[in-house]
Amino acid sequence: MSFETLRYDRAPDGIVTVTFDDPDRSANTMRAAFLADYIALARRLRDERDQVTGVIFTSGKPTFFAGGDMRDMIRTTPHDAAAVTERLRAFKLAMRTVETLGVPVVAAINGSALGGGCELALVSHHRIALDEPRLRIGQPEVTFGLLPGAGGCTRIPRLLGIVDALTHVLLRGQQHDPARALELGLIDALATDTDGLLDQARAWIHANPDAAQPWDRPGYRIPGGGPAQRSFATDAPAIPATLRAELSGAHYDAPHHILAAVVEGAQVPVDRAFDIETRYLVDLLCHSAQARNMMQAFFFDLQAVNRGRSRPEGHDRWYASKVAVLGAGMMGSAIAYQCAKVGIEVVLTDVDAEAAEAGKGHSSRLVARDVERGRIDQDRAAALLAHITPTTDAADLAGCDLVIEAVFESTELKHRVFGEVEPCVADDALLCSNTSTIPITTLAEGVTRPDDFVGLHFFSPVDRMPLVEIIRGAATSDAALARAFDVVLQLRKTPIVVNDSRGFFTSRVIGTFLNEAVAALGEGVHPVMIERAGLAAGYPAPPLQLMDELTLTLPRRIRRETQAAAAATGEPVPTHPADAIVDRIIDEFGREGRAAGAGFYDYGADGARIGLWHGLVDHFTDDAATHIHPGDDDLLVDLQERMLFAEAIETVRCLDEGVITSFPDANIGSLFGIGFPRWTGGVAQYIDQYPGGTTGFVARCKVLAERYGDRFRPPASLAARAQAGEPLRPEDTRLPAASA
Repeated sequence: MSFETLRYDRAPDGIVTVTFDDPDRSANTMRAAFLADYIALARRLRDERDQVTGVIFTSGKPTFFAGGDMRDMIRTTPHDAAAVTERLRAFKLAMRTVETLGVPVVAAINGSALGGGCELALVSHHRIALDEPRLRIGQPEVTFGLLPGAGGCTRIPRLLGIVDALTHVLLRGQQHDPARALELGLIDALATDTDGLLDQARAWIHANPDAAQPWDRPGYRIPGGGPAQRSFATDAPAIPATLRAELSGAHYDAPHHILAAVVEGAQVPVDRAFDIETRYLVDLLCHSAQARNMMQAFFFDLQAVNRGRSRPEGHDRWYASKVAVLGAGMMGSAIAYQCAKVGIEVVLTDVDAEAAEAGKGHSSRLVARDVERGRIDQDRAAALLAHITPTTDAADLAGCDLVIEAVFESTELKHRVFGEVEPCVADDALLCSNTSTIPITTLAEGVTRPDDFVGLHFFSPVDRMPLVEIIRGAATSDAALARAFDVVLQLRKTPIVVNDSRGFFTSRVIGTFLNEAVAALGEGVHPVMIERAGLAAGYPAPPLQLMDELTLTLPRRIRRETQAAAAATGEPVPTHPADAIVDRIIDEFGREGRAAGAGFYDYGADGARIGLWHGLVDHFTDDAATHIHPGDDDLLVDLQERMLFAEAIETVRCLDEGVITSFPDANIGSLFGIGFPRWTGGVAQYIDQYPGGTTGFVARCKVLAERYGDRFRPPASLAARAQAGEPLRPEDTRLPAASA
């Protein structure tokens, strides 16, 4: 019997080594050919049972197994429910055949085992992983809007207990390194090298001829108790409550289905639990728009972005070796840390030595935190800090092939700083400005090589935010853009590419979200309801709280600069109902945001948020709005959609203007940079996934425009697509050309 995606080797001692090695894919996936091979493998093992003394599963790829085939899953429709159910049933029956074969089964995990890969390993009675820090084990399905449907929701609770399975593996989609996976019990042992891995597997088989799964032994009970046991009753109510709190009231299909599959499955025999798990997965695959949105964004769109969808072709991969970070304030010091973390030599400059040293101190604190948490050891910590040289001496900039400026948002200041350092760095150094709003074309006027000048917009906190927005100015060359793209990847960040515009893409779009929240306050909407609407829509932070974090003075300054630029060119001066509210909060009440100690919220002496400022109700909720209260569900829906629609409409305008040219960049930029709700699949995807597609979206735009203003009128391009029944994003751009 031959196999297409795996190899079958039986040694003289009867131990069979099964090597997953799909010749047509860079990683093993559960595509149709593999499913057929695995079912045939189970049949062969059963038929040759008398000649088999044990089974070892390992991989011929750098990863153990990558999981399900997203290309197949995203194409699933409601009409496929019966076929998908039968396919899963047959596959899980084969997995069950392997684990009940009557011989010891070991997983020799030589690379990351995520999703279906983790589930394949869980079929084994003993799991040994290579002790490689980059190796990851876990069930990230929830991050794609799915659930572990190849046994994960059944086996993991029976292995770890329901509470630990849900909180540490299933509901958050954590990816654990080998040490943590061992601590949790997902694996049983570690090996230092590949040969040792296989040797340990063989030794365990010889030492445990009667191996079986815990749940197949007489008297087995779920660790910590099952739903029907009193010992579980103490923990059970906290699980859905904690989940709801973490989701801030937003509804996500996948966590709900995972919770239901685990709790229901824990009350029945294991084979019946597999059927329950299948039913919930099929519902997500065939009926959940959220699952399709999240698969599109977090797999296909993210893959397209990271593979260079927006990188100019024809340029070799480039790596920076020495960077000059100009400005040791909050952003500059954070950028310096990120550069040093990946091994780039950093020269951190500021106006005086004390400020430069303080900037390096930021890295020292982050490194100390990681040492305390066991993420790195003292030697690596010292090596990282040794990469950062704080200085005020321009001579230290010699040899820098990369410059990242991170001084105050002032065109004049940025021009002056670049004028001072450009003669000191390498003649072909890439020149970058970390700015969130000032046009790159304008900033490039301050350098002698505008073709090597590009914008790099980092997001705060830099060490945690995954996105960098690359801004191409009018003179930026393809070569410089390609180098900037490579730098972002070198920094282990996700790059999106946009064209020059005041506010670029992310700042323009997020500003509309914040403006709708402030405008609603001016309409007399209770501030609690505004915050509740933002969270219920799926935003990671409520809008008034977020605006406090950004400071109220920043959007006002951006607004005034934008209005001045429009007036100077004779264009219509943009205004928004939120403008007057922000001005009043700042000028009349002296509240400028969290950094100033007072904004929409009150803050304690230590800067901790206390609660919404009571003056918001006193000064902005008038008698005409007394009917508005936090329980008004119709208004809540309007508030949510005002925030979502404002960002989506502005995205269409950015597409029309050529500010952003890639749908993956738009979606990933909105998800990773400005917190657009994950369930939507991104700000552009939100339009196409809206009930009725573009037609339904445009119809709702018109309703919102009648109620709240012409800013909700759909752009002409979108109205035309709706009229023709076309999606915003053409179908042929949804899946990347490369194999998944």
